[in-house]
Amino acid sequence: MFINEELKNNLKKICGSNVKFDEPLKEYTTFKIGGPADILVIPNSIKELKEVLGNIRDIDIPFFILGKGSNVIVGDKGFRGIVINTEKLNRIKVEGKEIISETGILLSEVSDTALEAELTGLEFASGIPGSLGGAIYMNAGAYGGMIEDVIKEVKCLSYTGKEIILSKDDLKLSYRHSILQDEPLIAVEAKIVLEYGDKKEIKAKIDDLTDKRWTKQPMEMPSAGSIFKRPENYYASALIDEAGLKGTRVGEAEVSKKHAGFIVNLGNASAEDVKSLIKIVQDEIYQRNGVKLEVEPRFIGEFTK
Repeated sequence: MFINEELKNNLKKICGSNVKFDEPLKEYTTFKIGGPADILVIPNSIKELKEVLGNIRDIDIPFFILGKGSNVIVGDKGFRGIVINTEKLNRIKVEGKEIISETGILLSEVSDTALEAELTGLEFASGIPGSLGGAIYMNAGAYGGMIEDVIKEVKCLSYTGKEIILSKDDLKLSYRHSILQDEPLIAVEAKIVLEYGDKKEIKAKIDDLTDKRWTKQPMEMPSAGSIFKRPENYYASALIDEAGLKGTRVGEAEVSKKHAGFIVNLGNASAEDVKSLIKIVQDEIYQRNGVKLEVEPRFIGEFTK
């Protein structure tokens, strides 16, 4: 890996003050955990993102695309290389029953836009804390709805900056999976198709789901969302609850007392605390039930162990 002054200066020419060095990533994740990135770049537009990719494509340097940081666990030693944060790719417009949006926007903001346009079908997304891009990447869903239900097509950039349009079929969407996890592609814009609905009914459904989230989930605590994928024929949270693991702690990481499917940061948890707690839960559930729990968030960067 080679980071020199020329690369730093080129990135600053493209993104100006939105290039940061040795930047703590915990400020950019919902878990509030993670060490520094060597370089953090926040492009203002898809054009700037293309230029950033053009500057790093011929250099042997790792890079990672970070949206709202809601489904990642960043190591305590941080990330050696470049983290590209898409939070400023947030332009959105409505054309009839279609919403066309850049992918750095909060998924809940897309849901709010649908509400204002009296479009139904995206109510399930109203309280999901991630970006639209992250939601497409993992085919996010909740309360019976999933991204695959509403997505029409996605504009992507290859790692060399070439634009590629993927249809819904091209995305190969399945439970918590898309082709973006397997191919060197970055989702930058999405076209979502909804149906016209009654604004009061849409708002009532959003309010109901929001109330359920705040009642049943630890929304007030830093977390990475659901920590385990749903195992076949089981619910991870039910298995963890039945095992009496609610409230189990390692350091300041805790299995939520409110919802066993979440691990929360009580204030100053480390990534190692979280990893250790995950293993305790996995080992106990496998011993009790013979079920292997698969972690849903991605582990990013360097860990101390």
